[in-house]
Amino acid sequence: MSSAQDSSQTPPTADIPVLIQRLQRNIGSVFLGRPEVIRYVVTGLLAGGHVLLEDVPGVGKTVLAKSLARSIDVDFRRVQFTPDLLPSDILGVGIYDQGTGAFEFKRGPIFTSVLLADEINRATPRTQSALLEAMNDAQVTVDRVSHDLPDPFFVIATQNPYEFEGTYPLPESQLDRFMLRIRIGYPSAEDEKAVIRAQQTRHPLEALAPVIHGDDVARLQAAVRAVRLDDAVLDYALALVRETRASKHLVVGGSPRASIALTRAAQAHALLHGRDYVLPDDVKTLAVPVLAHRVLGGSFSSDDGSDDRERIIKDVAESLEVPI
Repeated sequence: MSSAQDSSQTPPTADIPVLIQRLQRNIGSVFLGRPEVIRYVVTGLLAGGHVLLEDVPGVGKTVLAKSLARSIDVDFRRVQFTPDLLPSDILGVGIYDQGTGAFEFKRGPIFTSVLLADEINRATPRTQSALLEAMNDAQVTVDRVSHDLPDPFFVIATQNPYEFEGTYPLPESQLDRFMLRIRIGYPSAEDEKAVIRAQQTRHPLEALAPVIHGDDVARLQAAVRAVRLDDAVLDYALALVRETRASKHLVVGGSPRASIALTRAAQAHALLHGRDYVLPDDVKTLAVPVLAHRVLGGSFSSDDGSDDRERIIKDVAESLEVPI
């Protein structure tokens, strides 16, 4: 094969910003008015992590998740989590074949590139935990046999706040597998009006088409790993996580997995902003969505309804000297 043919099949690094912009713009054509939320979700995808969307019902969590899934030309499955959902309903099950006298594994919906776990905290902790191996190792084990999941494999889950009736808290080990927890928030009056107008005749999701391929996602994720992380910035990220362990307001601070997630997400955030190097601001911006759901504790009240842990992480980030 000639070098000209090779270059036609493998786009140059220069098209990375184009792919990112194309993806964000496509999602933003349906999920209106909150570009920072879209950036966080795309950050999680590019960093090779998983994303948890948490907020009250009706603010667009599922629409955002579907918009991202339909923007990528890969397999997509949605699982509606309910109290009667079983682990086998997600992973699959072995079925006895009378003809062969052996068990045949029937794959569950988790065998997909993008999995939407809708209202994940309505299922029991046992069912939620069925995702642990998949999210950590990109494989599932059923009847002592391991099965690889597709590459890329991305879980985007939605959940309602715990105080809503009929929900179960996610186990700490499950929360730790999500690279980012993102709050959606209510749209502005102008954006809410635009949402209503956009859905008057049909939902914009119906017309949404893929704008990048699975191979593009793999290339973007490889580009994230190549983003430069200077020692001074790495030390800043590590100091931030270590401070959560020393905080008198927290019982459990961030783990080494949290440090890895924070630095990898910062690399993705830098790439989204067209840089091949990480700034301290990338780390500081991502401190709350990456760390707040991984720590335990909180000793003061939140009058505005925000999570105590978010306030503590913000205070920790503000207290540290930012490297120049």
